[in-house]
Amino acid sequence: MFPQVRMRRLRSGKIRDLVRETTLTTDDLIYPMFVDETIDSKVEVSSMPGVYRLPPGSVADDAKEAADLGIPAVILFGIPKNKDETGTTAYGDDDVVQQAVREIKGELGKDMVVITDVCLCEYTSHGHCGMVDHDTEEILNDPTLSLLGKTAISHVKAGADIVAPSGMMDGMIGAIRSALDDNNFSNISIMSYAAKYSSAFYGPFRDAAESGYSFGDRSSYQMDPANSNEAMREVELDIAEGADIIMVKPALPYLDIIYRVKKEFEMPTAAYNVSGEYSMLKAAAQNGWLDEKAVMYESLLSIKRAGADMILTYFAKDMARMLNSE
Repeated sequence: MFPQVRMRRLRSGKIRDLVRETTLTTDDLIYPMFVDETIDSKVEVSSMPGVYRLPPGSVADDAKEAADLGIPAVILFGIPKNKDETGTTAYGDDDVVQQAVREIKGELGKDMVVITDVCLCEYTSHGHCGMVDHDTEEILNDPTLSLLGKTAISHVKAGADIVAPSGMMDGMIGAIRSALDDNNFSNISIMSYAAKYSSAFYGPFRDAAESGYSFGDRSSYQMDPANSNEAMREVELDIAEGADIIMVKPALPYLDIIYRVKKEFEMPTAAYNVSGEYSMLKAAAQNGWLDEKAVMYESLLSIKRAGADMILTYFAKDMARMLNSE
C-alpha cells in the first residue's frame, strides 16, 4: 500500500508558512561597522563589496539607516591614526571607537544598541591581540588583561551598551567583568567571543580593519578548527567569569558548535557570519554563479536554525531590506 504519510501535504501555499520551524527577522541582526579616523569620506573595502570604512562623523548616519531598517544593534571596529606596541589608542577617551559611540548615541540614544569590539589587534603596531615579548614572539596573556579592562571602561564611559571581548586571552571575561563592576558599570553586558577559531575566513576583515600581524599567526590563542569539546570548555569558563552572551566565530563552518553551545548551556548565543563567508557569496553572485538574495537568506537562516539568537553579519542591511519587502 502507498504510505499513509505524505510529507508534501505540508509544503504548499500558506500551509508551508504555518509549519515553518525557524523564522529570521530583523531583530536577529547585528550590523558591523568599521570606523576609520584616517579618512574624511567613506571608502569601500575592496575584498568586501558593499562594505565601507567610515570616518567618525559619518557613523551616525549609517547607524540611523540601519535603525530605520529595523536592525536593533551595531558592533563597532576602529581603525586609529596611530598604532604602538601596547595599543594605547584603544582606550583613550577621545579615540576612534569612543568618538563613534558618542556620535551614534547622540543621534539615536536608546533606539540603537551599541556594541564595541574589545581587542588590541587594530591598535598595535605588531597586529596581535595582546602585548608581545619580541625576544620570544610570545603573546603575553596576563599583562594584556588590564589593557582590555581599560578599553572596555573607556567604551562604556562613551556610552556603549555591550562590550565584546574578542582577543581570546585566558581570563579576559573575568578581568573585564571586575573592571566594569569596580567602576560602577555592573549593569553593562559582556558578549564574549568565547569560541573564536583560528580561521582562514577572516582575511577580508583584516583588509577592512587594517589588522594584519607582522609575525607568526594567531593560532597560539585562537582555537584549533579541529576541536569541538574545547569550545565547550571555553564557553563554560567564560560563563563562570561573567559573560552574558556567548559568541561562536565563524558561523557557517561551525554550525555544529553553535548547536552544541545553545543546547548545552541554553545561554543567549551569538554567531559571527564573518568576512570570508560574506565575500565568497558576494563574489559568486557577482559572477552569476549564485542568486545573492537566495543564498544570503539561506545562509543566515541556517545559522538561526543551528541555535543562534543573534547574527553579526555584513549582510545585515541587505537582509533587513529583503525581510521588510516581504
